[in-house]
Amino acid sequence: MTAVEVENLSMSYKAPVRKGGLRAALGSLVKREYKTVQALDEVSFAIARGEVAGFIGPNGAGKTTTMKILSGILHPTGGAVQVLDNVPWQRRAVFLKRIAFVRGSQPVGGSQELTVMDSLEYQRLLYDVPRPDFRRTLAELEALLDLEPLLERQLRALSLGERMRVGLAMALIYRPEVLFLDEPTIGLDVSAASQIREFVSEYVEQTGATVLLTSHYMADVASLCPRLILIDRGRVEYDGPLAELSARLSPYKLIRISTQGDPTAFGEVVEKADGQWVLRVPRDEVAGTTGRLLQALDVVDLAIEEPPLEKVIDQAYRGGLR
Repeated sequence: MTAVEVENLSMSYKAPVRKGGLRAALGSLVKREYKTVQALDEVSFAIARGEVAGFIGPNGAGKTTTMKILSGILHPTGGAVQVLDNVPWQRRAVFLKRIAFVRGSQPVGGSQELTVMDSLEYQRLLYDVPRPDFRRTLAELEALLDLEPLLERQLRALSLGERMRVGLAMALIYRPEVLFLDEPTIGLDVSAASQIREFVSEYVEQTGATVLLTSHYMADVASLCPRLILIDRGRVEYDGPLAELSARLSPYKLIRISTQGDPTAFGEVVEKADGQWVLRVPRDEVAGTTGRLLQALDVVDLAIEEPPLEKVIDQAYRGGLR
């Protein structure tokens, strides 16, 4: 069963054009010129219930626009969308209670004078959550997100990492079936970002929720998303397994070896330090090279790795898929 179906989704809008110079600036006050910007160009994909998919692309690719359409904030100019068998921009109350859209740039809205507990109570009333269900879900979120020390604090007094944890709790207190997470770890330190990733993983495992996640941090994608949808200039350029994209764009793997010998004859050395070597080897030669290394050298440890995801995605952004 599918949770999200997107077919030939298009979105265009008019943006004002202003030429340089005082004369042009004054002229624009009388007659303004516009150009058409194509934010999305016949985007199509589907996400199964319970699936976690990464939705990535360079800045301006159309990720947030797509998220806003899927959550019902924007109305597209073309195409068809179904989320949980509903048209999102019709914004039916029964539908809105089944989804959540969380933006890392603004995780917590509403009055900043309220305490975290007051804000959660407001969400309970807004989404008509029965109090027994609210208490049970809050107890789970407290454990997963370490919320208890924050409940009596005002929103304005929270750090960025704390605001992200609270924002997730507010979005999930009514247990939505589909989560749209837009840069959930943006601006967070390593520890806070890791905590958010662990929480999303545990939440999905416990509830079977469907997640579409955007992020510029490849650690988010690598740890959470077996499937990747790559969008660029408003078009889907890749949709499939993360491992397959790496194999498609990188004709080599890395062999990380610990030895006191010299493995330079077995591959291109990309790192070397204190008996630790990293060799770049063509994919179709990895098995043979590994066997020869084990025979020729006194190997303490050996591991075969994919190239860093950041480099693979950067290559994709630079046109490697075309």
